[in-house]
Amino acid sequence: MPPAPAPSADPATASAAAWRRFAGLLVGAAGALGLLVLGFVTLLDPYGLRAAPGRAPGPIMDLNQRFMYPQVVRSGAYDAAVFGTSTARLLDPQALDRAFGGHFANLAMNAATPWEQTQLARLFLARTSAKAVLFGLDAPWCEADAEAKRLTFRAFPPWLYREPLAWSALLHQWNQQSVEIAGRALLHRLGRMKARIRGDGYEVFTPPESLYDAARAAAHIHGDAPAPDAPPTADPATPALPWLDALLALVPADALKLVAFMPVNVAAQPPPGSAGAAREAACKARVADIARRRGATLVDFRIPSAVTRDDTQYWDALHYRLPVAGRIVDALRRAVDAKADDPDGFYRVLAAPRPTGP
Repeated sequence: MPPAPAPSADPATASAAAWRRFAGLLVGAAGALGLLVLGFVTLLDPYGLRAAPGRAPGPIMDLNQRFMYPQVVRSGAYDAAVFGTSTARLLDPQALDRAFGGHFANLAMNAATPWEQTQLARLFLARTSAKAVLFGLDAPWCEADAEAKRLTFRAFPPWLYREPLAWSALLHQWNQQSVEIAGRALLHRLGRMKARIRGDGYEVFTPPESLYDAARAAAHIHGDAPAPDAPPTADPATPALPWLDALLALVPADALKLVAFMPVNVAAQPPPGSAGAAREAACKARVADIARRRGATLVDFRIPSAVTRDDTQYWDALHYRLPVAGRIVDALRRAVDAKADDPDGFYRVLAAPRPTGP
């Protein structure tokens, strides 16, 4: 007699086993793909985790400078730096090199809060024996809510600002954004994509001068009504200024220390006699006191002047045109040398180091 057929497997058991095999394959494939992605990002190093003296950083490919500038600092290629917002971004490091010596990087970031600027400056001063620093100040340094407004809608990666970098920084860049920037870095290596910004952080972000339209600029300058003036206070809070004080204390004693209120159009300055003007004057006095104690030169361009009253010098109320940037560099050099206000009224020197020696 032929042998009896083996009993068939339970259909439910067979189905469960098939699903387990499928799930295992899926998880394994996803894990392998994830490790491949991590390896790709680690190899391309889009945020310059391996940057160090003698090891140049990669190209600046991300739109968000907060992710890009730590590698410029870690490269050790620069012993001088500019910190600030977009009102300082047009200061050409090469022009600053010629004016003051050293090797400048422009590390000013779009809409950077005082806290964000402080994080980058601290990293620079921890990694570099600085020969010169320039802090370009704007209204947020004088605002009472600077502590509360540490961040903006732009992502800020604190893990990139730790010193030394933790190994977990590798895992922080295990995401879609890092893959995209790594892909751009690969295209740059292959000669298919240009770096977004020059290696020293400098970029002419304003439109070409040939496209300047005075009427359109005037509309931008005066189109937004100023915010209502808050009532005056006897002692306006300035929580960001201790951060500036601490930063200047970290700068080597023999380094050039420059602090400058940047020249915004008068439309962006508080009207004379207003409560806002009184608060700003009090803030400037506090910054001047800090500068004197720390041996820094404080230059105030944020005043009514022939430049700030002239709408044709601006693209909007905050951003001056490219030729003005050259004038600022020259003015800073004169302010350091003369330690006196500009005869033409472009700037005031609110503090200057005391002369040393006999």
